Amino acid sequence: MTQIPKESFINPIFTGTDVTRQVLLPESKDFNVNIVNFGKGVRNKLHTHDSDQVLIITSGKGIVATETEERVVSAGDVILFQEGEKHWHGATEDSEFSHIYITRSGSQTKFPV
Repeated sequence: MTQIPKESFINPIFTGTDVTRQVLLPESKDFNVNIVNFGKGVRNKLHTHDSDQVLIITSGKGIVATETEERVVSAGDVILFQEGEKHWHGATEDSEFSHIYITRSGSQTKFPV
């Protein structure tokens, strides 16, 4: 099995700098498929995408939230954010957190919203 390297993923959308990314399908023309790893308490800020976004939780404990709902998630949970839906996600204060995210290739993240 090939280990996929983690690369630093520093971006103003995150509340901290302890974030890495692993690109899973760099050759895909149709989808962005990456693992994002959040350090304890790090999350992203409220944002939208111009395509649907699927999150597949792979480890740790995290929070996913919209403007009207917030819930704790863990490995095995699958989340769908609809195109244009305002949301955020990231680690709880006491756990690191990782998820695979899938969006349409070329889609844009809009932040701030």
